[in-house]
Parts: sequence; structure tokens; C-alpha cells
Amino acid sequence: MKYIKADEELHIEIFNLVQQTIKAIYPKYYLQEVVDFFCELHSLENIRKDIEKQTVYALYDNDVLVGTGCLSDNHITRVYVLPDYQGKGYGTYIIKQLESKIKKKYDTAVLDASLPAVMLYEKLGYKTVNHNKYPLKNDVVLIYEVMEKKLT
Repeated sequence: MKYIKADEELHIEIFNLVQQTIKAIYPKYYLQEVVDFFCELHSLENIRKDIEKQTVYALYDNDVLVGTGCLSDNHITRVYVLPDYQGKGYGTYIIKQLESKIKKKYDTAVLDASLPAVMLYEKLGYKTVNHNKYPLKNDVVLIYEVMEKKLT
């Protein structure tokens, strides 16, 4: 395995990984409006901006990009693992790496959990501290959990 900070050259590869994962996994849990929202949220432009901020990381296994994760202060964002690689510890590895970076400045890690990821985050010690809702097109509402974990 190789875990690196993403550079500009990786923006398309990371975008493709995120989009592929959303389109394969999220329809099992959400209405199409929610799937579309996440695809737009994780646009090529937004990924490029985060890479410019040097907050995006990439996980490789045998030269295959299998996962990615991002930070904003103590907030973990955009953790995605390709569907064929899920359930094999890659997501846990990414979260642990992001937590180690957060721990240098903060006592707590925070994240917004999608339905497919809640059980992983709970297994890693995250607790739900709030339920939020976000209105989308066609009167669809996205409900998500805000979770946090004490790191000290």
C-alpha cells in the first residue's frame, strides 16, 4: 500500500474514483436526487480546489488508486473507496491516517456520515452528535449524521 498527499496530476483520477463509487453505492441507499447532489458536491472543480489546499490524500494498492480522503481542519471529508475494494480495511486505513494528522492540532475529529458509511465510523469509535437535513430538488430531503470522535 502507498498513501500519499494528492497533487494536481491526480485530480481526474480521484474525481473518477469518487464518482464511480457514488454511482455504484449510493443508489442502494438514496433517491436519485441525493445521488445527483453528491456527484455535484464532489465535482472535478471542488476536488481540484481541495488538492490545491493540499488536503486530499490517495491510497494505492499495487499501483491502483483504491481510495481517497480529505481534511478541513478537524473535519474528515470525502472518504471514498472503490466498490471492489470495500470491506477490506482500506477505508479504516484512510480514516486512521486522517485522524493522525488531525490529532496534531485538535482533540476531536468530526465528519458528516452518509448511510453507507455510518457503521464503519461507529466501529472506529465515532458517535452521532447531531442529525442534519438538507433540502434538495423535488422536495427530497437528505438526512445525515454528524459524528465525532475524541482523539486524546
